[in-house]
Amino acid sequence: MSWYRNTVWFVKGLREYTRGGYESASKHFNPADVEVDVGGRSFLVTGANSGIGKATAKEIARRGGTVHLVCRNKERAEVAKEEIVTETGNQNIFLHIVDISNPKEIWKFAEKFRNEHKLNVLINNAGCMVNNRELTEDGLEKNFATNTLGTYIMTTALVPLLEKAADARVITVSSGGMLVQKLNISDLQSGNGPFDGIMVYAQNKRQQVVLTEQWAKAHRNIHFSVMHPGWADTPAVRSSMPDFYERMKNSLRTEAQGADTILWLAVSAEATKLPSGLFFQDRQPVPTHLPLAYTHSPPEDEEKLMELLEEFSQKFKSVSPG
Repeated sequence: MSWYRNTVWFVKGLREYTRGGYESASKHFNPADVEVDVGGRSFLVTGANSGIGKATAKEIARRGGTVHLVCRNKERAEVAKEEIVTETGNQNIFLHIVDISNPKEIWKFAEKFRNEHKLNVLINNAGCMVNNRELTEDGLEKNFATNTLGTYIMTTALVPLLEKAADARVITVSSGGMLVQKLNISDLQSGNGPFDGIMVYAQNKRQQVVLTEQWAKAHRNIHFSVMHPGWADTPAVRSSMPDFYERMKNSLRTEAQGADTILWLAVSAEATKLPSGLFFQDRQPVPTHLPLAYTHSPPEDEEKLMELLEEFSQKFKSVSPG
C-alpha cells in the first residue's frame, strides 16, 4: 500500500502544498493576526541563515522581536544576520554557531544560553535530507541526528528557560511527507535494509509530530505546535531534491509563503487559543494521518520513542559541565 499512500500524498500536495494552495488559503487569513509588535520578546530560530528559517527570523525582526539565529555555517550566518539587520533596522539580532547534528554542541550551547538569555519562543527549523546513509563523528545517522535527536535535545534543554517565560511557545517545522510514514522505533538510525533518504526524512518528520504531541502533554505551560510549510523554493529543496525541484519549480511557494504559518504560530494571539500539540498547515490545524492510512501507532510506541531519545541525549550530556 505504500505506493498508494505516496500517490495520494503527491496528488494532495499538488493541490494544497504549492503556491496556488497558499494563495487559495491566504484569502481566509486575517492580516491583523501577524500585524503585532513583539518588542521585548525573545525568539530562537534554528537553521536561520537561509530559506524558511531566514524568512521567519526576518519577519520577527520587523516586528521588533529579539532574534537569536542558530546556524551551522559561520560565514553564511554572518551574511544572513547583516541582511536581517539592514532590512529591518532591528539591532537585536544575535548569532550562535551550533551544528544541530552534534548533540554535544547543542547541550553546551543550551546550557550557556540558559544562563545568559531569556526565551519566549523556540522555532525548531533546522533540518536536512541526506540521500545516502552518512554517520556523524558520534556515529549517528545524519538525518536522525539533525531532524530528530537535535530537535529533541534543543527543546528539552531549553524547556526550563521557556517555563519561566510568559506566553512560551515551541514551533517545529515538519513536512507533509510524514503522512506516508508510520512511527518506527525499531530502526531509528535506518541501519536495516535499503536506505531511502526521502523516506528516512519523512520518518524523522513523523517523529517530530509525535514529539510535539508528547511535549504538549508533559509541559502544560508551554504551547507546542508542529507545522508543514508546503513546498517552498529554498536552497535545501534545490540541493536535496533536484529532480523534484526541476519538476515543480514553477509551482513552489516563496520562502516567505513557506514561513507564514511559522510566523503566525510564533507571534499571533489566535494561535494559542487552539490546543497545544496540533499539526498546522496554512494557519489551520490539520489531521496527522491520511484517511484510511495505516500510519497510526500505539501509545506505547510513542512513549518508547521519548524514552529512547532521552537515553540518546543523556549519553552526550555527560560530556559537558552541568
